[in-house]
Amino acid sequence: MAASELYTKYARVWIPDPEEVWKSAELLKDYKPGDKVLQLRLEEGKDLEYSLDPKTKELPPLRNPDILVGENDLTALSYLHEPAVLHNLKVRFIDSKLIYTYCGIVLVAINPYEQLPIYGEDIINAYSGQNMGDMDPHIFAVAEEAYKQMARDERNQSIIVSGESGAGKTVSAKYAMRYFATVSGSASEANVEEKVLASNPIMESIGNAKTTRNDNSSRFGKYIEIGFDKRYRIIGANMRTYLLEKSRVVFQAEEERNYHIFYQLCASAALPEFKTLRLGNANYFHYTKQGGSPVIDGVDDAKEMMNTRQACTLLGISDSYQMGIFRILAGILHLGNVEFASRDSDSCTIPPKHEPLTIFCDLMGVEYEEMAHWLCHRKLATATETYIKPISKLHAINARDALAKHIYANLFNWIVDHVNKALHATVKQHSFIGVLDIYGFETFEINSFEQFCINYANEKLQQQFNMHVFKLEQEEYMKEQIPWTLIDFYDNQPCINLIEAKMGVLDLLDEECKMPKGSDDSWAQKLYNTHLNKCALFEKPRMSNKAFIIKHFADKVEYQCEGFLEKNKDTVYEEQIKVLKSSKFKLLPELFQDEEKVLSPTSATPSGRVPLSRTPIKPAKARPGQASKEHKKTVGHQFRNSLHLLMETLNATTPHYVRCIKPNDFKFPFTFDEKRAVQQLRACGVLETIRISAAGFPSRWTYQEFFSRYRVLMKQRDVLGDRKQTCKNVLEKLIQDKDKYQFGKTKIFFRAGQVAYLEKIRADKLRAACIRIQKTIRGWLMRKKYIRMRKAAITIQRHVRGYQARCYAKFLRRTRAAITIQKFQRMYVVRKRYQRMRDATVALQALLRGYMVRNRYQMMLREHKSVVIQKHVRGWLARRRYRRTLGAIVYLQCCYRRMMAKRELKKLKIEARSVERYKKLHIGLENKIMQLQRKIDEQNKEYKSLLEKMNNLEITYSTETEKLRGDVERLRMSEEEARNATNRVISLQEEIAKLRRELHQTQSEKKSIEEWADKYKHETEQLVSELKEQNSLLKTEKEELNRRIHDQAKEITESMEKKLVEETKQLELDLNDERLRYQNLLNEFSRLEERYDDLKDEMNLMVSIPKPGHKRTDSTHSSNESEYTFSSEITEAEDLPLRMEQEPSEKKATLDMSLFLKLQKRVSELEQEKQSLQDELDRKEEQALRAKAKEEERPPIRGAELEYESLKRQELESENKKLKNELNELQKALTETRAPEVTAPGAPAYRVLLDQLTSVSEELEVRKEEVLILRSQLVSQKEAIQPKHTMTDATILLEDVQKMKDKGEIAQAYIGLKETNRLLESQLQSQKKSHENELESLRGEIQSLKEENNRQQQLLAQNLQLPPEARIEASLQHEITRLTNENLDLMEQLEKQDKTVRKLKKQLKVFAKKIGELEVGQMENISPGQIIDEPIRPVNIPRKEKDFQGMLEYKKEDEQKLVKNLILELKPRGVAVNLIPGLPAYILFMCVRHADYLNDDQKVRSLLTSTINGIKKVLKKRGDDFETVSFWLSNTCRFLHCLKQYSGEEGFMKHNTPRQNEHCLTNFDLAEYRQVLSDLAIQIYQQLVRVLENILQPMIVSGMLEHETIQGVSGVKPTGLRKRTSSIADEGTYTLDSIIRQLNSFHSVMCQHGMDPELIKQVVKQMFYIIGAVTLNNLLLRKDMCSWSKGMQIRYNVSQLEEWLRDKNLMNSGAKETLEPLIQAAQLLQVKKKTDEDAEAICSMCNALTTAQIVKVLNLYTPVNEFEERVLVSFIRTIQVRLRDRKDSPQLLMDAKHIFPVTFPFNPSSLALETIQIPASLGLGFISRV
Repeated sequence: MAASELYTKYARVWIPDPEEVWKSAELLKDYKPGDKVLQLRLEEGKDLEYSLDPKTKELPPLRNPDILVGENDLTALSYLHEPAVLHNLKVRFIDSKLIYTYCGIVLVAINPYEQLPIYGEDIINAYSGQNMGDMDPHIFAVAEEAYKQMARDERNQSIIVSGESGAGKTVSAKYAMRYFATVSGSASEANVEEKVLASNPIMESIGNAKTTRNDNSSRFGKYIEIGFDKRYRIIGANMRTYLLEKSRVVFQAEEERNYHIFYQLCASAALPEFKTLRLGNANYFHYTKQGGSPVIDGVDDAKEMMNTRQACTLLGISDSYQMGIFRILAGILHLGNVEFASRDSDSCTIPPKHEPLTIFCDLMGVEYEEMAHWLCHRKLATATETYIKPISKLHAINARDALAKHIYANLFNWIVDHVNKALHATVKQHSFIGVLDIYGFETFEINSFEQFCINYANEKLQQQFNMHVFKLEQEEYMKEQIPWTLIDFYDNQPCINLIEAKMGVLDLLDEECKMPKGSDDSWAQKLYNTHLNKCALFEKPRMSNKAFIIKHFADKVEYQCEGFLEKNKDTVYEEQIKVLKSSKFKLLPELFQDEEKVLSPTSATPSGRVPLSRTPIKPAKARPGQASKEHKKTVGHQFRNSLHLLMETLNATTPHYVRCIKPNDFKFPFTFDEKRAVQQLRACGVLETIRISAAGFPSRWTYQEFFSRYRVLMKQRDVLGDRKQTCKNVLEKLIQDKDKYQFGKTKIFFRAGQVAYLEKIRADKLRAACIRIQKTIRGWLMRKKYIRMRKAAITIQRHVRGYQARCYAKFLRRTRAAITIQKFQRMYVVRKRYQRMRDATVALQALLRGYMVRNRYQMMLREHKSVVIQKHVRGWLARRRYRRTLGAIVYLQCCYRRMMAKRELKKLKIEARSVERYKKLHIGLENKIMQLQRKIDEQNKEYKSLLEKMNNLEITYSTETEKLRGDVERLRMSEEEARNATNRVISLQEEIAKLRRELHQTQSEKKSIEEWADKYKHETEQLVSELKEQNSLLKTEKEELNRRIHDQAKEITESMEKKLVEETKQLELDLNDERLRYQNLLNEFSRLEERYDDLKDEMNLMVSIPKPGHKRTDSTHSSNESEYTFSSEITEAEDLPLRMEQEPSEKKATLDMSLFLKLQKRVSELEQEKQSLQDELDRKEEQALRAKAKEEERPPIRGAELEYESLKRQELESENKKLKNELNELQKALTETRAPEVTAPGAPAYRVLLDQLTSVSEELEVRKEEVLILRSQLVSQKEAIQPKHTMTDATILLEDVQKMKDKGEIAQAYIGLKETNRLLESQLQSQKKSHENELESLRGEIQSLKEENNRQQQLLAQNLQLPPEARIEASLQHEITRLTNENLDLMEQLEKQDKTVRKLKKQLKVFAKKIGELEVGQMENISPGQIIDEPIRPVNIPRKEKDFQGMLEYKKEDEQKLVKNLILELKPRGVAVNLIPGLPAYILFMCVRHADYLNDDQKVRSLLTSTINGIKKVLKKRGDDFETVSFWLSNTCRFLHCLKQYSGEEGFMKHNTPRQNEHCLTNFDLAEYRQVLSDLAIQIYQQLVRVLENILQPMIVSGMLEHETIQGVSGVKPTGLRKRTSSIADEGTYTLDSIIRQLNSFHSVMCQHGMDPELIKQVVKQMFYIIGAVTLNNLLLRKDMCSWSKGMQIRYNVSQLEEWLRDKNLMNSGAKETLEPLIQAAQLLQVKKKTDEDAEAICSMCNALTTAQIVKVLNLYTPVNEFEERVLVSFIRTIQVRLRDRKDSPQLLMDAKHIFPVTFPFNPSSLALETIQIPASLGLGFISRV
């Protein structure tokens, strides 16, 4: 594609402009090759004809599309040229208030001249660990990249900061150092990072000054090497300085100042310690008043002096040395006020007793006469003699100024040396990062030696920069296997040769300085003769013979030769120096000691690594053995050597570049001067970087990014599985010229402008698609409009026609209605006549039919009665005949059966005598019985069924009878009613006549009453109306009063409620703040504890081991150890000063004084604490002794009880002796008869032994219980008799127990128990087998349940696919089927069980009968002697199950084993999976209960202290494991809840069972330990939050921001050299699913550990806060993430997190509310941002965001496509005005480290302590249940 193709109509270009440097214009018509003029229109609307250069015919540079304007990296621009760079920087600086921009490998920093909130600790944390391209440009990003490359590549790094004075170099270097100090920390607790930062105020005070361009301008260059160890922690630093501007000490230009330290001294002159310096106002001294501007606005010099002194103290410069420094500085000021009086033209003198000189001599400790003499004279030495010569006044003033400069320069170097000593690393350095803060290219109206050196240094740095950029380009091409073609770039080696080569400018200058009568003029002539017309870079000014011009890489600079020789020589008279060296003031000679030592600047260090600590190169150092000042090294020579050394260092490191730009010369905030900016961009090499990039293939895309961006240009058939081949195919079609792009291994390289061309094609394609979409939508809208209009016309027609039809229908209805009325009228007349006739006929028929029916009824009644009589008579006769016949038949049967029975009886008697018959009968008897039984059962069933049938028939018969009787009664009643009705009709007719008469009378009365009533009614109505009026008035008044009262009550209620709510909120906030403060203090306390331990370990390493010898230890060492007393630490800390005194003096120097002072202070605090504890212990002992004395004086009052107890003990002793004798006999029997058959398990001796041992063990258990009861009685009696704790009862009890102990008794019991254990082992084996069988059956049941669960899930899935009605029916059907199947199964099981029961009953009867027969028969045949030989099977003797009390007993010596097995070596995973949650906490509490039961306070205290210390030790050892921390947080909380639940306090016993209330603690109140455990739980919770934060931190940004959860929504914009992290999920990239999986893992672990639900909610809330805060902070620091599509991605991701909360039932945990700022930021990215209404909506919507955050998001908002619009600056101003009154934090980022205060709501356990079993896997066999 030809470049001219892009110059079409409406294309925008840049044209040069004298005022704005470059102006934007638009082409009015297409450019055609050969055109000499371009038709343009400027942005202000003015048309212009732009003439092309006829020679080059170069077209003006094209302007980038608006979508690329404001990019983070200048190399991302499609067109790389000067106007594009300038415009991009201006837009970012002015519109977006962004001061940092990348330009390839360079960070461009523009000085805002305003404090910005972008350097806080939160910003440092946000950039820490991030890739350089992933975040917005920042000095912290460059520092992080250097730190990361140092750790990754094992290579030293350098950060080169350059720029003009006032561009912000020093501040940038300071922030880079601050970043390293914050991120890396120090290797020890010596606060090395603080010392590194503390060096800044010192160096600024002595090396910075106010200039016309900068209020805090560095007047020297410095290179600071920050050293790191193998773990990349700061261990030290070293500083090199370059070219201090000494002339400023004695001269300042207008509106400038001397170095800050002089003004700080003058501002602090009133301090008592400065009285001896005899200082005054800055305007008093000649060296501080020349600039006429002694004060800087906004700077307090006295306060700065305090900061400087504090920094000196921190760096180990003692107060005496500080005062020495200030004496020398004050002496320099007084020296400047020394005046000279001329005696003649060649000599001068100082007035006698001249006050300034007197003060100077007093301060310097030198003789007044000697100094006065040598200030006015000088010594000249010839070959033969030496003589003294007076000097003129001018030479004397120059000599005075030279002396002042020399003193200050040496003092400056001395301070730098001491700073380096303070920062020197005590351990071996592994690597370093150097920060170079050096002056930028300078050009003024008058340029002298200083500007020449500065520009020379910049030439060297620019050469190194060009080579590095060139090298990086070459490496990139080689890595991608693209043919490398040499790129032409500016090489400034000729300029460097002109300055430093042989016969160069510096060489000629040094040569001229050696000449006896050398001068600036002669040197200038030598320059002209050597280089003029021979070197193209050297020129001579037309109008001057004392100047020369050098063409530097940035610009031409004219240097004035005047002063070059003097400044290069740096001459100071030796006699003056000798006077100062003879000073009594010790510090002053130290300054000049280094003049006798000269180090070779090129000397190498022993190690091959670039040296960390090189002694700085000091100007003006004399060689030893030479007194002649002319042969010293010149300033230029020293500077050249130090510059070569710097270049060697930089070349051995990986450089990172920061170019500082000064936007204007007036220090106006956020004001951009294009001319000055372009000047600096050219000078600092940014444009050279652009030019090198543009010369090759500047635009580089990965294949995936290219595919994602330009997928719209491909057709479906072009898309292949191979992305690389797809991109190749598409590019070959789009760009015909193959030289315009190259395919690398992973990237596609494009020439300049090709990406713009592709963007143009893409925009055209999208524009065509938009036009098509618009066309379709507009057609659809018009069609919709037409259909709507047609529908409206049809509707109108329909309504008109309907109206006409309704009118016609109305006419027809009326006609039909008239006919209908006529019809009904005629019908009415006819019907009335017909009804009269019908009524008469019906009346006649009724009378006739009634008469006939009555006759018929009488006849039927008579017939029915006669039938009834006949029925009863015939029945009686038949029954009598039946009874007679039945009696006769029964009699006959009885006679016959009697006869047959007699016959049968005879036969049976005969058969009974026969045995065989009996047996046969016996064989069939059972069957017959069963058959008869079955028959009886069947007959019973038949009988019951027949009985039921008979009952039913009787019931039906009785109901029928009752029904018939009722019918008869009704008929009778109806007959009587008919008779009564006829009589009633007659009486009614008579009454009617009577009533008619009364009616007439009543009507007359009614008329009179009506007249009266009308009159009364009228009067009443009048009265009622009046009352109503009055009532309405009263009602209105009442309603008004009620309304007022209601309103007042409502207002009062609302105000009270509002006040109550506000006060409640305030109290809650205060409570949370207090809780947070307390928990932060706890955190700080734990941190200090750890730091104290680390300090102690480090001091043990640092301090030498003392000489061998006996050392006494404190007796309280073992007894006083508890939660808060660490006696071992105290004693070690006490020994530290003694050990340090024994150290040799050489090692004392290496010890850090600040660390020693801190430790000494800590030791004194611990000694005080120890003393207070010792006093308290003595006081307690005295109280105990007094109580014991009182007890001895008190008469005995419990004799009877003690006698009873002694009797009880005697009984126990006798029983014990009896048991011992029995055991001895058994032991003898066993030893005498050792035959195996005797001791076999079935042998009688073994059985007897087992029985006796069982009885013995039971007896021992009983005795143990009695002993425990006695002990508890003794304890209770002791408490009743003596409230105070004495040792009387304890000693008595101890004596009694000692009496019962016997070694032989214990041995015998042990042997017996050993035999018992063997038997129990066999029983355990059988039980184990049965348990395994049960386990297998349970597994089978689990498998069946799983299958049932799967089937249920399948049915549920099928039901969910059905409609709601069908779903209900299906679920009901399924439930019915399930219940039916269950009922059938249960019935089958019931039948089987019934059968089994019946079968077993039968077998039981048979066996019982057989056993009875066998016992009778066998007992007669067995002899007594056979019993012994018969083997006897061992019988399991069941132990009586004890009633456990929920306590665990352990020995005092087993406490450490308990802590070790239960806490230190416990694996949380096994406990969480296999055992009940919180088991360690329950075990520990049960141990505490037993100690409480024994009333052993020492045991309780020891156990609790060991537990707390053990948990701390575990967390310190495995504190980064989430499972471990979660496990111990859960167990600590459970332990705390147990202490509350069983404390005996009513508030905690509400949910206890009666059994649990019995388990409450009885003797000790552990409220204090509950507080300690609560504090420990808080510390564990904070550690848990830190662990999960470390785990989540790497996932959040990638998963929430970078990864495209909704693929294809976000477009990929062109990126620069710093590639962003790809949003396409590669292997190893974190996604949102990764975060959710991690959240699931956290949640499942916490649930497995049995953590309290409320605590889980707090952890989840904290996790979501971290996710929201980190995501929002990164969003606020990443311009590429602030787009509409990214807002949509964020909202989707947040919805997924909310869905997770719903799934886990955690919506009420408050976690969703923590994401509100992130949600509002995402909404802010998506809402409209144009009108005032939009601004109002944004202000009301974003109430969770601060004003700074809202403005930042709007500033960062970046369109991804050309169809989106940028946010106008005016709209952002509108938002700021509207939010002006909002009172919120000015902080930009959220505090991602914030931890919400945690609470532990009481959660009692329903688990009974006595049911808890201790598994063998815990290894706690030494604990026994009680």
